[in-house]
Amino acid sequence: MKITKTDGPPKDVLYFNEEYKDDELDLSPQDVEDVAEIFKTPLTGSYNWDYTVADNRIKKLYELGKELNWNGSIDLDWDYNHPKDEPLTGIEGVTLPHEELDAWKNLTDEEKIEFDRHETAEVLSQFLHGEQGALLVASQIVSCAPTFNAKMYAASQTFDEARHVEVFNRYLQEKVGFHYPINPNLKALLDKILTDERWDLKFIGMQIIIEGLALAAFTNMKLSANDTLLKTLLHYVIRDEARHVTFGINYLEDFVQTLSPQEIEERAQFAYEACVISRDRLINTKAMSKYLKMTDEEVRDFQLSNGAMDQFRSFLFSRVMPNLKKIGLLTDSVRPKYEALGILEYEHAPSDFEIDWAEITKPLESSDQVKAESDEMLSEILKAQEAANS
Repeated sequence: MKITKTDGPPKDVLYFNEEYKDDELDLSPQDVEDVAEIFKTPLTGSYNWDYTVADNRIKKLYELGKELNWNGSIDLDWDYNHPKDEPLTGIEGVTLPHEELDAWKNLTDEEKIEFDRHETAEVLSQFLHGEQGALLVASQIVSCAPTFNAKMYAASQTFDEARHVEVFNRYLQEKVGFHYPINPNLKALLDKILTDERWDLKFIGMQIIIEGLALAAFTNMKLSANDTLLKTLLHYVIRDEARHVTFGINYLEDFVQTLSPQEIEERAQFAYEACVISRDRLINTKAMSKYLKMTDEEVRDFQLSNGAMDQFRSFLFSRVMPNLKKIGLLTDSVRPKYEALGILEYEHAPSDFEIDWAEITKPLESSDQVKAESDEMLSEILKAQEAANS
């Protein structure tokens, strides 16, 4: 085994098969190696000698984590191959902002398909990298969380995150053919969470911010996915992530109440900073830059100045803001900052604190059931948008 240690993540697209391979990166079997970046953390671990179960909600979530385990190798139809001449994502009748650009209109049909593959891969690669971060954080929480319940649940979540890394990685390697490097803002947020010694900040950063945004982003891609395998894969991951976010809110609500006002303010500021970084992490530039002949800065300016894309990024926080409010981290000092970001309006959205046991205990759905449910949800969203615009 060859392990190469680096000071940072790769910067190039990594290709895995001949179909999409070009001269940007030429790999042979002899070049394959494990690339590791070392990080150090002053992690403070804790034993727990009280094995009593103090919170039946957390215990029930742990039990569900065991019951609802799915196998990424056999529960997904890896034999399915999406038609090569059809886009992986897209909603009929909905024009995306970049499709109004002359540069996109001038692409050939083949180039538009290539752009779709690369743009989808760039987003899915961030999902993959984020899930690896979640895997590392969950494993840290097993060591440093102070209560028995939290340790047990974090252990089950660690396996969930490993499964998510597995399926996103396999889809990108086998069905798309390449990975994109990690978004620098996502990397900065993961570094911030992984290297902080306070266990509850890891909870806040991962369970509330990253996983809350992931739930919204995964759902959005599931609704727009044309690839049956991708749609089902995302649906199964969403089921797990919903439990993770619910666990974080239920656990943190009680814990935050035990902190001093100064400690609460420190955590509120940490959550705000994490949201700022996460908002920038939602701006991906590489695929658009390559196919639409724009610099990374031009792509960034385009996305920031486009009202529809900015509204979409802000909307993703509809899964985060009510949860921050529920656990007591929307303090008077940070509320104006969230308002300046344009996301404070979502504080009144439904919180993930209330557990819909019937929903999260459903048996694993088939691909046909997932598609039917997604189509119905998408239809309701489009009708609501049409009514709002009329």
